[in-house]
Amino acid sequence: MPEGHVIHRLAAHLNSGFRGGPLSVSSPQGRFDASPIDASSLTLAEAHGKHLFICFSTGHIVYIHLGLIGSLRFEPARDVWGQIRLRIVAGDVAANLRGPQFCRYVSPAEMQAILDRTGEDPLRDDASPDALFARVGASKRTIGSLMMDQKLLAGVGNIYRAEALFRQGISPFVPGCQLERDAFDAVWADLVSLMRYGVEHGRIDTVRDEHTPEAMGRDPRKDDHGGEVYVYRRAGEPCFVCGEPIAVRKVEGRNLFWCPKCQG
Repeated sequence: MPEGHVIHRLAAHLNSGFRGGPLSVSSPQGRFDASPIDASSLTLAEAHGKHLFICFSTGHIVYIHLGLIGSLRFEPARDVWGQIRLRIVAGDVAANLRGPQFCRYVSPAEMQAILDRTGEDPLRDDASPDALFARVGASKRTIGSLMMDQKLLAGVGNIYRAEALFRQGISPFVPGCQLERDAFDAVWADLVSLMRYGVEHGRIDTVRDEHTPEAMGRDPRKDDHGGEVYVYRRAGEPCFVCGEPIAVRKVEGRNLFWCPKCQG
């Protein structure tokens, strides 16, 4: 499932390339009724965590959640392939949505209800780390579990969870109620920085300068997620900092990666 920086990049691309004029909107797959917004204008695309809302001049709001297999790709308008649920064309570029978990119209009230269930997004200026810390500090769940709860931390997925905790030397098994405020603040600030980098560059890079392939004389990482990371999907490999093998454990159905020594 795409992490939050991907959704924010999509919203930014829609806002920069698809606003300001009538659009051709359709559903080649036929599973979405695009007729109410065809020939309308896009007024605002907005990301909240892993939720994407596209507002049109007609007053309609399209809610998209990519889920596990969905994608929204910007492609030449002349190319039409695959099962496209929603297709938005501006000039010679098309935004093609395939395989989403959700693609539907929502009312302003329904949109607000979704937002009310959504946690604090490190990429949004209106996020409240104070409110988040109050909820984290009241929980006996581990911080590794809490960071994957989209009702608490919106947009943070398995990669950002593992990497931010490693970078701050925090065990993923510390209960939220035992996490000190300065440690929480460090994790939050790191998420803001790492995820903003992800929006800007379109990839997740979390290693510091001294641990890049060039600095360490190692091969670049080869993974479909791209980017250089400390622990994610590196189970059994030596930690770049201490040399200890990276550990992995299945927690709540997801693989949790950490360094037993650096995060002990």
